[in-house]
Amino acid sequence: MTQKQTAFIPTRDIAKKWWKSAVVYQVYPASFYDTNGDGVGDLKGVIAKLDYLKDLGVDAIWINPMFKSPQGDMDIHEAYGTVADVDTLIAELHKRDMKLVLDLVPNHTSEEHPWFLESKSSKTNPKRNWYFWRPPKYDADGNRKEPNNWESVFGGPAWKWDESTQEYYLHIFDQCQPDLNWDEPEVREEMYSMMRWWIDKGADGYRIDVIGRISKNQELPDAPVTNPDKPYQEIRRADGPRLHEFLKEMDREVMSKYDKDIMSVGELNQVEPDHMLKFTHPDNHEISMGFTFDHCNIGIIGTGMWRHVVGPYKLSELKKTFSKWQGVRDMGAWHALYLENHDQPRSISRWTSDKPEFRWDSGRLLAMLECTQFGTVYIYQGQEIGMINIPDDWPLEEWKDVQTGNIVREFRERGEDVEQWTKKVYAKARDNARNPVQWNSEANGGFSTGTPWMRVSPDYLECNVEAQVNDPNSLFSFWKTLLALRKEHEDVLIYGSYRELTPEDERVFAYLREEKFLVVMNFTEETVEYELPEKYATSKLVVGTQDSFPATLGATVTLPAFAGVIYEVVQ
Repeated sequence: MTQKQTAFIPTRDIAKKWWKSAVVYQVYPASFYDTNGDGVGDLKGVIAKLDYLKDLGVDAIWINPMFKSPQGDMDIHEAYGTVADVDTLIAELHKRDMKLVLDLVPNHTSEEHPWFLESKSSKTNPKRNWYFWRPPKYDADGNRKEPNNWESVFGGPAWKWDESTQEYYLHIFDQCQPDLNWDEPEVREEMYSMMRWWIDKGADGYRIDVIGRISKNQELPDAPVTNPDKPYQEIRRADGPRLHEFLKEMDREVMSKYDKDIMSVGELNQVEPDHMLKFTHPDNHEISMGFTFDHCNIGIIGTGMWRHVVGPYKLSELKKTFSKWQGVRDMGAWHALYLENHDQPRSISRWTSDKPEFRWDSGRLLAMLECTQFGTVYIYQGQEIGMINIPDDWPLEEWKDVQTGNIVREFRERGEDVEQWTKKVYAKARDNARNPVQWNSEANGGFSTGTPWMRVSPDYLECNVEAQVNDPNSLFSFWKTLLALRKEHEDVLIYGSYRELTPEDERVFAYLREEKFLVVMNFTEETVEYELPEKYATSKLVVGTQDSFPATLGATVTLPAFAGVIYEVVQ
């Protein structure tokens, strides 16, 4: 952390909250567990696996959008179940002293949502201004053009023409996801009413999708031209003029109205720690914590379509990023800690090695990294058993994500090193996290008795839940051990201070928590001898990723490939 960032908010005592010490498990419902054989995961499947999650050490589950529209209303997507199923899920969670975090998508709705159907019905409809409608522009030759030069996140223009009303509507993301206009008070009140409705039913918090984009300059000016060769330009995320006003209002109208502590975590890309404090510092009354993308962006080749391609990374870059965000503790805010989610590739494939000889050691190493950092731990489904990226030789039609298809097709149109670039796109593709969870060695990995909506990875025979839950040496058991250790020593591993050692070392990531626990991890395929100051020589072994570590540390520690160890400092 720079001195400027550290001085932004003075150090303060850290208030303990359930969501700070919680282990949050993310469920992508379509791919979790299918109970009716239609090939799509469902809410009954989540209910069926609650004991498994409780045994792992999970305190709350966050379910990706399960509503008919991304906006998140009172109707459940039919393939997932019914509102009654949600009621049952809430009851079963609370029976186990677990909590439910719902996924709120406030930036846009489906083009099939009743609000949008009304909005597009005529220019005079009362809901017309609930979305962004603009007339076309025309070039010198009289050709119709979009209202501005914005590029959709998924490629192409961020505008779609509506023939019936002769105007364009804005969609920052897919063209079937029109953006809501949060400057309209009725839009905000509808959103707040829906949020209160679910909390009244027993929901305990919200993960808020692309929260940083809900406020827009109503003039919708052109984006800066960063790529002159393209007609549409990337929209860099920036705080809209009323963003913080809206978030304070959301807290005032929803979160703060309840006696129970409602958690909120926002998705915020392109935000530095001092900027994040505007959202997450408790004195600001906006959100509990935010997801940063800094570590996800390490190794990205460039902007535009190149932001979906990653190259080799330096460990020092990863360490610098993690250590930077550990510093928000000393500024009085909180941090959301994750390695995987539904938009990122599998962590073993991304950060270590998914080669057969290193896969399981890599999984233990990354579990140690996540469980010994400051912040709330988020685990993504399948991460606890070491699921890895899907094979990169699958044909394009097997990859379901529209973003991946658009990028690969663009590379193919360029005609340069198509196979090489396609594999690089696949390596970071979102589908790597979205294929079905592997429950056992039966057909389809036990995910479904029908035909899965997406093919199950062929390694389910060697990587599945059933093979690991009763094996004390499995990755699942290691996660379970570390999560229990984290809770046992919460004052150190959850709330304690953080100090990195040897930040320039490109092989080893080492740090101290509260000057009481020493964590040392080898991120290479080679054995490393790591020297430590003499004062740590008497430190006592707590847990290692392998059985080779001595009970007392000594002057050096020998770290096999992708191995890590925790010692308790004794001086």
